[in-house]
Amino acid sequence: MLTLGPLGFTAPWLLLGLAALPVLWLILRAVPPAPIRRRFPGVALLLGLTDDEAQTDRTPWWLLLLRMAAVAAVILAFAGPILNPRAEEGGSGPLLVALDASWADARDWAQRIDRVEALLDEAATDGRPVFVAALTDPPAGGAVFSDPAAARSALPALEPKPWAPGTAAQDWAEALEGGFDTIWLSDGLDRPGRAELLAAFEARGSVRVYQSPRQVLALRPATTEDGQVAVQAIRTPTGPETEARVAAIGLDPAGIERQLAAAPATFAAGEGVATAAFDLPPELRNRVTRFEVVGQRSAGAVTLADDSLRRREIALVAGGSDEEGLELLAPLYYLRNALEPNADLLEGPLSDLVPANPDVIVLADVATLSETERAEVEDWVRGGGLLLRFAGPRLAASDVGRTTEDVLMPVRLRAGGRNVGGAMSWGEPKTLAPFAEDSPFYGLAVPEDVTVGAQVMAQPDPSLAASVIAQLSDGTPLVTRSALGQGQVVLFHVTANAEWSTLPLSGLFVRMLERLSVSTRPGAAEIEEMEGTVWTPEEVLDAAGRLERVDTMPGVPGERLVAPEPGPDLPPGLYAGEDRRLAVNVIGAEDTLAPAAWPSRIPIEGLAVLRELPLKGWLLAAAAAALMIDVIAALALSGKLGRPAARSASRAAALVLAVLAGGLSQPREARAQESGPEDAFAVEATESVVLAHVLTGDPQVDETAAAGLLGLSRVLAARTSVEPATPMGVDLERDELAFFPVLYWPVTADQPIPSDAAYEKLNTYLRSGGMILFDTRDADLGGFGSQTPEGRKLQALALPLDIPPLEPVPEDHVLTRTFYLLQDFPGRYNSRDIWVEASPPDAQAVEGMPFRNLNDGVTPVVVGGNDWAAAWAVGENGSYLYPVGRGMAGERQREIAFRFGVNLVMHVLTGNYKSDQVHVPALLERLGQ
Repeated sequence: MLTLGPLGFTAPWLLLGLAALPVLWLILRAVPPAPIRRRFPGVALLLGLTDDEAQTDRTPWWLLLLRMAAVAAVILAFAGPILNPRAEEGGSGPLLVALDASWADARDWAQRIDRVEALLDEAATDGRPVFVAALTDPPAGGAVFSDPAAARSALPALEPKPWAPGTAAQDWAEALEGGFDTIWLSDGLDRPGRAELLAAFEARGSVRVYQSPRQVLALRPATTEDGQVAVQAIRTPTGPETEARVAAIGLDPAGIERQLAAAPATFAAGEGVATAAFDLPPELRNRVTRFEVVGQRSAGAVTLADDSLRRREIALVAGGSDEEGLELLAPLYYLRNALEPNADLLEGPLSDLVPANPDVIVLADVATLSETERAEVEDWVRGGGLLLRFAGPRLAASDVGRTTEDVLMPVRLRAGGRNVGGAMSWGEPKTLAPFAEDSPFYGLAVPEDVTVGAQVMAQPDPSLAASVIAQLSDGTPLVTRSALGQGQVVLFHVTANAEWSTLPLSGLFVRMLERLSVSTRPGAAEIEEMEGTVWTPEEVLDAAGRLERVDTMPGVPGERLVAPEPGPDLPPGLYAGEDRRLAVNVIGAEDTLAPAAWPSRIPIEGLAVLRELPLKGWLLAAAAAALMIDVIAALALSGKLGRPAARSASRAAALVLAVLAGGLSQPREARAQESGPEDAFAVEATESVVLAHVLTGDPQVDETAAAGLLGLSRVLAARTSVEPATPMGVDLERDELAFFPVLYWPVTADQPIPSDAAYEKLNTYLRSGGMILFDTRDADLGGFGSQTPEGRKLQALALPLDIPPLEPVPEDHVLTRTFYLLQDFPGRYNSRDIWVEASPPDAQAVEGMPFRNLNDGVTPVVVGGNDWAAAWAVGENGSYLYPVGRGMAGERQREIAFRFGVNLVMHVLTGNYKSDQVHVPALLERLGQ
């Protein structure tokens, strides 16, 4: 192939024909067209006359030039011109295509796969075996080079990972054997080990690098500074001043994830770090789950928020007032210093603090409470609160917990316990014993200088040992705990100040409060407190920055989380321990971004793939157009462009246009479709509201479901503002479910159980507000259809689903009044027992309302067996396909079935809209009350 700039020619020898064009020009100019001779006797009468108009005896130059251009276009066309021809890189033998496949590649991963496909095409043309490897997840063995077609078939399974290539990639590359060339698709970021990895590849053959000069943005973990949340954004390469917008994502009061706040991070010119500051109230800050750069699609542009960002509300109550001038002896002095950096402290009367519903209530030497205060605190603890009590002179001198058990004390106290100046005062201070394995303080190192000089004593009894979570070296209980309802009560048998012990003066005091979840840890985890712990992954990030829940990953040792470095064994995400959660982010607090620097010997190319474009058809079309113009011009010059000639010219023009169209529509190089089947499915499902049914594999059941949803869609269009499109069947294994507000799932006894991937999509669909209507079609839902084959299949299908507790639909459920007022929900069968999400246990009727204040959203599932699709099913002509009941009663039953369908769809689309107070007067009027 001959290449001239962006043009290439597959048959360049035909270009020699262009050299004949000057000769052809001279011939046409020198030999005019022969004149037409006619014998006419009257010519003698014209002798001596002169013509006012002279005709040239040669063809006009512009017409000759047009003809030369047409001939040149034909010659160029048959020479095989190609725009952007594939460069001949040369080389032979095996070819390794290595991709960084890190989080920085997620944003343009499709472009990188296009480049890999182009490289595989080149290798197939050259007859080279290929192996494609992702450096973030290197294969277990060596490189197995195979046919490029086999490597292409494995590309759909190749995905970027939410971490960077590590030492595993270097070890894998150094272990490779044999000679091969390497093409490295880099993510453009510099990192340790890149030079060693390059050297390992160069030891086997030549290396070429592909990377795009694009800017990469990432976020460091959020921190708290002066009451604000600060998130640092980093970029590469540095350049002019620019601004990135950082969004705080979290749950709103309804439990729906949304953007809670946003702040700009402005990069100064030449700077690679910028800070976005969020001034959030504690209630809003505690809901934040992550921060992300708006418009960026990568795990590096997301930083997760864990318990270190959440500030707890702690109520402090002291038994006495702070003594003026004796600040170090104040009951709350050390508690304030320990808790204030990472918690919001509330102080005041206990009667005012309990209604504020703090996370923790601390009573420092508070002995007695009024009956009202005791009742309020007890109810608060039973609801899940933590009551933390400290001993002191008042508690030691009181009768609280002496003769009878006190629910607000974890143990009974001995009268006149070990108190300074009392009969039981000690001769020598006591030290702390190591914490037991079942203690929440297990793993914390006990300083030798922590001593106890006085305490209140616990009354010995058989249950005492189970309540002790810390003790002195002589076995005396120091900290005891007991459960009360959903909450707990904890008692430190010493004071909260340094009057009875040196514990409040030590760092152990703060760590013990952390283990009790009284405070949160603002800094990084320390090796001492993480040893011996196991952390369970709850949610992990993928390379595109999306959070996914995980249930099958093994626990991670706490030592691995001390200085977390994301990798295959520790993907970025949220990890839960016994009392708190830790976030593992892609970017650390000290990480920076720098562009990759390559030696001058390494050729670097961009990722853009220039497709080859054959020009033969265009040149032939241009030649045909020039010949058409030549025909018309020749007729005009000869004076023969009359009506018959005009018709001939029109025919000639039509013929040339047909040739032109044929040239433009000639087969071109096969290219990837602009939109695949998935895109067509998405467009069809989102153009308007579409009802969908799950394909069961039974043709008759699937046809009935489609006909039923078609009938329901027509009724919705006729009676409501919802105008659904034609219903669609959904394959749970292949299709996306998020496009559909409701899925109708007819249950058959022999339908297959979906795969784990399908159940993951189903659970995501249910959590994001979708609804599934299960229909066993057996009219026997007394025990979820347990006595029928369909009922048993329903139990197997629903087992892996994240379904809340269910109950038979109550009479005041929103489903009974969403559009129509209903009390029955028949289909082809008339059984009222359908099941929906259970109402809150504390739901109570509101005065003046005909229903309870359920405040319920959309129930994620509705379970029944009335065969609704058969009752709704219509043919293309609008006739009903299945009979329902008998006579007018049957038609009434079909009408109620349609009304149930309308209520169901409107319930999905409007949620708890009909629970609002504004509808009460109209509902009372319609109910006749």
